[in-house]
Amino acid sequence: MDVHAPCLIPVDDHIGGLSEAAAVLARSAGHTWLGARVPTCPDWDVLDLVAHQGMVHRWAIAAIRGDEAGMGNAALTETEGRTASDPIAWLRAGARELEHAFEQAPPDLQAFTFLKEAPSPKEFWARRQCHETTIHALDALAAETGRVARADDTWFGQDLAADGIDELLIGFWQRSRGGLRSTIPYAVHVVPHDAPVSWVVRVSDQPVRVRRMTAERIEGSTGADEGVPADALTLSGGAVDLYLALWNRGGTVDDPDEVLARWRSPAKITW
Repeated sequence: MDVHAPCLIPVDDHIGGLSEAAAVLARSAGHTWLGARVPTCPDWDVLDLVAHQGMVHRWAIAAIRGDEAGMGNAALTETEGRTASDPIAWLRAGARELEHAFEQAPPDLQAFTFLKEAPSPKEFWARRQCHETTIHALDALAAETGRVARADDTWFGQDLAADGIDELLIGFWQRSRGGLRSTIPYAVHVVPHDAPVSWVVRVSDQPVRVRRMTAERIEGSTGADEGVPADALTLSGGAVDLYLALWNRGGTVDDPDEVLARWRSPAKITW
């Protein structure tokens, strides 16, 4: 059974982050045109981005409400967004309905989840939709500006960024389907300078292992070997820059061992 890793920010902050990101996404999409290319997702234009994000919001609503049929209609829902008379209004409507679904959901919500060491279902879905929408809002911003984001372009702070790094490394990268492997094992210490947390990422020919570290202890550790190895590589920077860099959305980090170059291709995210 998986250990359940608590989120780094409360569920209300995730819902607030979702609302802010949805507003940024809609505003940036509205400031460009639906056929504009998305630099951070080269195969997409803005309409692809809007339709995808609106579909994901509605898919999450179905998951929260236990609507299995709704969860199975992702392709149809995305087509609905593409063919809407006003795709951006359609996106906004879905985000509002998702926020309403969270308001209605009880703290002990029972629902499907899919990441490693996932928190409780309501926390899981609020966190996942917060970061899903934040990342795609960054994509819309990149389409508007024609470049990847810098930390000073963002509307969120280091607490939300650290939480998003945590979800990526612990939730996504530890799944057995992940592609990050190495025949020569190595460890990387991911260190945000402005957050009281870091992560040890261990890469080998087996699924990635990640442990969250605080000043007091390593959370979820099972023994002394779970500390930071003496020969660990280091990836560091501000939490927002690390968030951007690890999610492949820009950022400037200290990476003397070119860790990101090792991770860029194999560490792709699928649901």
